This record gives sequence, structure tokens and C-alpha cells, in this order.
Amino acid sequence: MSQSISFKTVANIQFASDSVLHLPDELSRLACKRPVIISDKGIVGLGLLDPVFEVLASNSIEYALYDETQADPPTQNVFDAVEQAKLFNADSVIGFGGGSSLDVAKLVACLAVAERDLDQMFGVDQVTGSRLPLIQVPTTAGTGSEATGVSIVTTGESTKAGIVSETLLADTILLDPKLTLGLPPMVTAATGIDAMVHAIEAFTSKRLKNSISDMLALKALSLMSRSIRTAVFDGANLAARSDMLLGAMFAGQAFANAPVGAVHALAYPLGGLFHIPHGLSNSLVLPHVLRFNGASADELYQQLGQVIDGVSDRQLDGRSASESLSIYFSELAKDLGLETRLSDLGIPESALPELATQSMLQERLLINNPRSVSYEQALDIYRQAY
Repeated sequence: MSQSISFKTVANIQFASDSVLHLPDELSRLACKRPVIISDKGIVGLGLLDPVFEVLASNSIEYALYDETQADPPTQNVFDAVEQAKLFNADSVIGFGGGSSLDVAKLVACLAVAERDLDQMFGVDQVTGSRLPLIQVPTTAGTGSEATGVSIVTTGESTKAGIVSETLLADTILLDPKLTLGLPPMVTAATGIDAMVHAIEAFTSKRLKNSISDMLALKALSLMSRSIRTAVFDGANLAARSDMLLGAMFAGQAFANAPVGAVHALAYPLGGLFHIPHGLSNSLVLPHVLRFNGASADELYQQLGQVIDGVSDRQLDGRSASESLSIYFSELAKDLGLETRLSDLGIPESALPELATQSMLQERLLINNPRSVSYEQALDIYRQAY
């Protein structure tokens, strides 16, 4: 019997330079006239929203702006944005920025239209009913959040929790590589590796991996591995920026259907407890999780190595595929100027047991990993990364 596949993604995707200027057309298609824009102060300060403001104004479209989104957004960001959307009587939501803004936008679209309790939405398939029309415009090539039905927020002081639902999938994605031209090198590097992790973990996911997600993951890694160095060191290179943005979305589509595993499970506590940016958190633990998973996923890693420039040669040297990938990503992070050890970021060694404890709470992710992870094994991975 052939493989049974269930694959869901965003219905309308536009990829082109200046595609952000099509916002009025998309709002019209969705029969919307009063969008609330969800973004952050950094995006506004860089002037990335200026063409959006201009094109909306020139089309006589009134809008509200919520620009208080923080990295690893706390639930209060969601509540404040929802209140602003309701006060404005918004009929649609535009997420504009990195993954945090896009994640908040998804929840605003749900909470601004119906009486829902955010606490009841956490987990998988706990969101039902209608939402406001949602347009996502990513300005980083990393999270792939624009293409997923996943929203991650920080609950309490440090714990990150996820909401996973088909309802969170956007109506439209506008991919405009010009918006990423001014992305700083370190942000480009960290978000780029984040996107590559999405592709790797989707391809090796124990649950729901399928031929469509595999195809997207392989294409994502091919595009990004050939362009990430150029995008970091020659940020004005539009071709490299385009590869990264498209690759990040492909990876997002892949892991939205074949969910991520232990790399993310071990990265989340680094963000929650020490506010390490998500992409960097993934990069720090990735090489060590790859080696750990080798016993269960080496054949799949070998297939990945065939599309990543610079990995296949190492495999010919007699190394396992997992070791080859581990070395590749350790060297890539170092070459791109990213920190490669937890100790580089001032994390005390005494915190490693708490990090391992927190990672074990990420059951939603750990069940997807190709190899089961115990507390002791998680602690050992953190020690290797230290």
C-alpha cells in the first residue's frame, strides 16, 4: 500500500521583490479594509514598514499598528495586541517581522474575533472556530512561521509553550526578499541555521514525515546551504537573500507537517531561562543532537548530506553521516561568527540540570525525535554543548 499523506499549507503564496506592495490587493481579495499590523520596534526603526504605510495610505486603507512585540513573546504581548485590535475594530491581521511577530499575529487573529481563553488553546488542535483573515510578511529568513500553524509564546517567567492548529495557517504569505536586505549578519546567520534545523528535523521526524515534507526539506537545505555564507557576508546580494527566504518557507512548510524534535526541545529552555535568541539556541545544541541521533537516523542524515554542499566529501572520508553533519554545522556556526558553546554566553554550568529538566517538559517535540531522549541524555548533550 502506498504511503498515506495528509499535508496542509497556506493556500496563497506570493514570492517576488516588492510583493509587499500587493497588500492592498490581498486585503481587497479577502474583503478587508481595517487591518491591524503586528510588528516590533526594531522593524519600525529600520523603516521596513514605511512602504507598507505608504501603500496602505495611498489606497485609503486605515490601519492600526501594534509594535511592542518582544523576542520570545510573553502572553501579555498577545493580550495587549488583541485589545488594540478590538479597540480599532480590526477586520484583519497583518503579521510583519520575525517569527515572534508572526506568532503573535496568529493568536491575535483568533482572539480578536471570538471569546476564547488563551490557556485553553495550548497543545495540539485545541483551536476551533473562526478567526480574522491573516496575511503574513516575514522579514527574516529563519523561523518559517509564516507557513506554519504553530505559535510559540512565553508563559510565566521562563517556560515556552506552543499552540498548534490548522486554524493558525495564514490566508496569504507575501515573501519579499528586499525586506531582508538590511538584516544584520549575526541575525542572518542565526535565523538561517534555525531554518536549516527545521528542514533537518522535519526530514528525520519520527511522526508524520512524508514524501511532500521530505521534498520540501531537501530543497530548503539545498537552497540555504549554498547561500547562507553569501547572505551573511554580502547582505545586499538579492539572489542569496531570495534563496534564504524561499528556503526558510519551504522548511516551514515541511516542519508544519512533519514536526521538529530534540534540537528544538533542548533549545527552548535556553530561550526561556537565559533569553538566548531562538536561532542561536538551536545552533548551540544542533551538532550534539545530531551525533546523539546518529544511531537511529544515520541513513536519513546521509540523504541530507547529499544535498548540503561540503558534507558529502566528509562522508567519503569514512565518517558517519551524523558525525559529518555535526562537524559541518559546528564549522558553519564558527565561520559565521556565532557563539558555539553555552559557556560563551555566560550560562553557568550549575544551570545545566535545570535546562535538562525543562527540556523534558517539551513532550510535544520529543515524541518526534528519531531517538528517545532521557533526562540523563539531555543533560549529557548540554554538557557536550557547554
